[in-house]
Amino acid sequence: MSSNYTKVLDHLDDQSCLQFLSKMVQHKSYTKSDGEKSLAAWMNHRMRSLGLESQLTPVPGDRVNAVGVLKGTGGGKSLLFNGHLDTNPVREGWTVDPWEGKVDEAFIYGIGVSNMKAGDAAYYCAVEAIRKAGIKLKGDVVLTYVVGELQGGIGTYALMQQGLRADYFINSEPTDLSAMTMHAGSFNFEIEIIGNTRHLSKREQAVDAIHAACELVPTLNAMKFSGALSPAHESINRVHVGIFHGALGKDLHEWRPAQVSDYARLKGSGRYAPGQTQESALADMERVLAELKARHPGITTHISAANQADRISMPAFEVLLDSPIVKALNEAFTLVRGEQQPTGPILPSGFYGTDAAHLYQEGGMQGVVCGPGGRYNTMPDERVDIQDYLDMIRIYISTILTICEVDESAS
Repeated sequence: MSSNYTKVLDHLDDQSCLQFLSKMVQHKSYTKSDGEKSLAAWMNHRMRSLGLESQLTPVPGDRVNAVGVLKGTGGGKSLLFNGHLDTNPVREGWTVDPWEGKVDEAFIYGIGVSNMKAGDAAYYCAVEAIRKAGIKLKGDVVLTYVVGELQGGIGTYALMQQGLRADYFINSEPTDLSAMTMHAGSFNFEIEIIGNTRHLSKREQAVDAIHAACELVPTLNAMKFSGALSPAHESINRVHVGIFHGALGKDLHEWRPAQVSDYARLKGSGRYAPGQTQESALADMERVLAELKARHPGITTHISAANQADRISMPAFEVLLDSPIVKALNEAFTLVRGEQQPTGPILPSGFYGTDAAHLYQEGGMQGVVCGPGGRYNTMPDERVDIQDYLDMIRIYISTILTICEVDESAS
């Protein structure tokens, strides 16, 4: 354990860190809301109060990201932290106030606390402790607080288009402190299945769209895509059909149940690995549809990507296990927890999309996804283990000191 790390820990106030996270939770920052913009402004103010060079940067749709830089003295590698401020909406089943930021002996609660305000707060608190300790770093530390991640990452994508870069990054999405080095790219799809209707008395002459669709769904849900670079890559392939409608005609008339259905519409989502593409995945699904049509003469099908108008696609992400940022994070985890850090295409997190994909694909940066929370993510009484949150701060501190390097002559 280095003396600089110990010095920083002497200036780390656990209670203050919990209070800071509670205040973040108290901001109702739904996607595309005024609260999202308000929280970005609050983060900008807090970063300036730490002495960071901080500003609000534009995002299409009259929205803003908050970006702060702790400038280094020069000669070290730069490290960018990335996290989103927008949250999912509150749903039924909560037994605590989603906006209180309640802290008990084991957890901190609140909407968005796991996804992902605990990660956001952890890297703020790490930099705050470094500043209070008077440690000077050679490399820059860049703190980004973005909007619109739940729309495919439009906030981070905007930062990449504006030219923001660093040598390495950590995306702080919830992984239960594991180091996720690969995750899937995602796409939505829509499939139409068209048959030929008859009255039930002539069912043998019909081409039943619902029957064909019912056969298709489990086949799709069991799919792996071609071209996986390794078993690890294939492990994050998945297709899921989440919506199924079947009735008469494209308008889905339901008033005539005695008729054999001639139309079915399926909607779902797919996950592909680095080295695969949305286009190759859809081509694999086309081959499955061709096999379906061969088994059901008279069926016609159509498949298309079905991404939402206000979203962008979330591509795949990958970093090599021997990248300096992965090694530094692994070493920091061992320092704090005394054991090896789970590392790789961690499941189920590997099926998620994160802004790491834009930092990697658009920004060309090496990085890793690692943050507190995950096991109680996007559920009633969303919460984060207090110890995980506090340990994450310490892991970030150690990683910053390793990547950015301490300027001993200035500290």
